[in-house]
Order: sequence, then C-alpha cells, then structure tokens
Amino acid sequence: MISQRQLFLEHVGQTSDFPLEIEIERAKGIYLFDKNNKPYIDLISGVSVSNIGHLHDKVVEAVKKQAETYMHLMVYGEYIQSPQVVFAEKISKILPGELNSTYFVNSGSEAIEGALKLAKRYTGRTEIISFNNAYHGSTHGALSVMGNEEFKNSFRPLLPDIKFLTFNSEQDLEKISNKTACVLVESIQGEAGIRIPEDNFLKKLRKKCDETGALLIFDEIQTGFGRIGSFFALMEFDVIPDIMTIAKGMGGGMPIGAFISTNEIMSCLKTNPILGHITTFGGHPVSCAAAVATLDVLTNENIISDVKRKGELFRKYLTHPQIKEIRGMGLFMAVELKDFTQVKKVIDLSIKNGLITDWFLFHDSAFRIAPPLIITDDEIIKACNILNESIESSI
Repeated sequence: MISQRQLFLEHVGQTSDFPLEIEIERAKGIYLFDKNNKPYIDLISGVSVSNIGHLHDKVVEAVKKQAETYMHLMVYGEYIQSPQVVFAEKISKILPGELNSTYFVNSGSEAIEGALKLAKRYTGRTEIISFNNAYHGSTHGALSVMGNEEFKNSFRPLLPDIKFLTFNSEQDLEKISNKTACVLVESIQGEAGIRIPEDNFLKKLRKKCDETGALLIFDEIQTGFGRIGSFFALMEFDVIPDIMTIAKGMGGGMPIGAFISTNEIMSCLKTNPILGHITTFGGHPVSCAAAVATLDVLTNENIISDVKRKGELFRKYLTHPQIKEIRGMGLFMAVELKDFTQVKKVIDLSIKNGLITDWFLFHDSAFRIAPPLIITDDEIIKACNILNESIESSI
C-alpha cells in the first residue's frame, strides 16, 4: 500500500527538496501529534498563526455554527454578512486613530497586494519603498517589495519603481520624496531574524512620510494579535500608519487577512475604476467567524497581558553558553547561535526530542521562538530544557 509520505511527495506541490515530513494526525493547544501519537511542542505556531493555540474550543464552535448557517454567498463587498461586519466593528474599536475601514482578503500576501494598490491609487504616485531583508509574501507584488535578491531573481521582471532602504537607518529616510506613493515596513522585521526598530525609527519614518505626502504602511502580519505583548506593534511604538496589513494570528488557524485604513483612503477603491480591488473568497464568513472568536478570546481572557512575562521566562531558562544573543519582544524571538550548521542540528535534534522550531528566511544563524501565547510556565521550562539539551548535543 502506498504510504501517505509517498503520496505527499508525488502529488502535493513541494517548496524544497527537504520538507520536514512530520505526519501530523491532530493538534491541540501548543501540541502537534504525529501518527504514532508522539507529541511535539509547537514553538513556532505555524509561523505566528496559532496565537491562541491549536483547535481552540471557541474558534471550533464559531466555525461549526457559521458553517451550518451559510458559507460562500457572493464575491466580496456585495452582501452584508454578519461575521465581516462584527469583526470590522470590533477591530476598529481596538485600533487607534481613524483606522476604521477593513478590507478582507485571504492571506497576508493578498493584504500586501491590496495595500500597495490602495496607496498608488490614493496618491497617484508610483514609487514604492521597502526595506532590505523585508519579507511581505510571495505573490508578484509582495515579491517585488521583498528585500532579498536571491529569492527574487528567478521571477523577474517584477514591479518597477521600487526602492529599498536599510532598516533603522535614519540617513536612508532622506530617500523618501514627493514621488513616493508609500513606504512599506514591518513594525518588527521578522525573517531578517527579529529586528526591533531603534532610536524612535518608526516615529522618524512617520514624520518623513508626513513631510512628503507618502503613505505609511505597517506590515503587522506576524506581530499582530498579541504576539509581542500588545494587540499590535503600532501600539508599542506609538505610531499610527495610514494603512496596516494583518493576517496569520487573525483567524485562529483559519485562512484570512485584511488591509485596514481610513474611510477616506479606502473609499478611493470605489471609483476610477469601480471595483478597484476584487476578491471572490476574501472575508469568507467561516473564516471571519473564526476571527471574531479569536478576537474575543484575546480580548476577554487576559492572554496578551502575560506575553512579555512569558518572553522573559524563555530568556531566563535558555541558558546554554553557545547562545550568542536572544532578540525580540514578547513571544517573538530569535536565538542566535554560531552558524547555520549548528542551527540545523538544533532544529533536527529538537524535533527528535519533541519540539518544533525553525530558522529565518534571511538570517540562518538563529532559530525562531514564537509559541502559542497560551503556553504555560511549565511548558516554557520544558521547551527550554529540550532546546538547551539540543544545543549541547549540537556542539
């Protein structure tokens, strides 16, 4: 009989020659379970997706209830659908300023695509500025603003009129001009190995955008929904963008994303041309119901308020002398080791010992810590013990 592994390799499109190939049967809380019922601590949350844990009861209940009510009805924006309306209202009450108009899509990459189109349409400008080592997704537009040439070269030509600045370089901000439609920035750079803005960099960026009329877009796709200890990183840095993008932790495990702006800016997609942005499945009612449930859990269960303390607990118990640095905020961290060879060994050993971690696309000498926010103190200590042992065995 052909195994699931063989069918996976033969019939499921692959992204590398070395997938992890862990055959997961089920998931709950912070754990994944393979076909032999072996548990794995999920220390990456499906890459910052399962913020409230896998298969949260309230998300499952919301999904079941909505699926029994209605699923897809019509292309986005034509019908009034309660799950969309409820989420949009709730998120507008959480966000500062006039960020009160939500356009629903299916993923983070799609949110970036919509945000870029919105900025160009509103400003009438074409120049887009991003940052070196930025990651915003893999669709053509998102790939165009990716700050890594190796991942882009095989797919050129991409979008024209793109410039790249160095993150945390105040001097580079002078390259923003009255020709710039928008500046797209991760509030904390993720795939660069968790890089925090320094010396009020985001405030200085906001000021320069105001001076030139460029729109400021925050990519909160990884940092959103409590990951760093605030609902969104923009609250931590006290900067309000013109547009923000969200996804990943938004749907409690269901596929969903959005770009959010002011009513004034968003309204320009209605004319010249009409239907300036269209999606069939964006804002799918089942995904939106899951997002509403996720938002309610994060709001009502005091999960976010404990995130920073839990992050410090990781720092306290990750004590191996081979660790060069731990960067990050809350439960969004990079643990720096000697080189990729050691990181790969630690990842493989950790998986063998029942823990899943991963490296970063543009920084391969560190591994990722981004567990579900519901992880307990005892589970953090257990995870740190496994990592310390794996690091020791990697030497």
